[in-house]
Amino acid sequence: MKFVAVTACPTGIAHSQMAAENLETTAEERGHEIHVEVQGAMGTENEIPSDAIAEADAVLIAADTSVQTDRFDGKVVVKGSVKDGVNDAGGLIDEAIERVEGDADAASAEDAGAAGDEADADDAADGSATSDDAAAASSADEPTADAGSRSADRSSDGGLVARLKKLFS
Repeated sequence: MKFVAVTACPTGIAHSQMAAENLETTAEERGHEIHVEVQGAMGTENEIPSDAIAEADAVLIAADTSVQTDRFDGKVVVKGSVKDGVNDAGGLIDEAIERVEGDADAASAEDAGAAGDEADADDAADGSATSDDAAAASSADEPTADAGSRSADRSSDGGLVARLKKLFS
């Protein structure tokens, strides 16, 4: 699978670089292609070319600042914090894969015919739709996902030095 990613933090010196390196390493270890752009106070490094965006299956954003996403219109976008990029790059990648495969499943389900859609509409009209149906419908409408729920509790992780030692050990 092909990914493009943006890491960004207000300073852009250490954490966004660490997140970028971890995303690259994790993706390559899993056999995926990835191009990672780093944004920070010093500007943009390794800017993503438009052809890489066009070829990408999904976009990963690990940022603690705002990132312009208009260039990613029409792509699956998975958002998380820089901490997610540093500590859980695999989780971000897994979520992107699930979302891409989910979009493919949804497209093939649409091609299967409108009969199921009519039955779903009837269920919704008579109130017999299940909570799973409602959850699936609401999640399908979400353009991006927040991976922040994967973050470890800061109070139990022993601080930045301990996290860095764990990451690089």
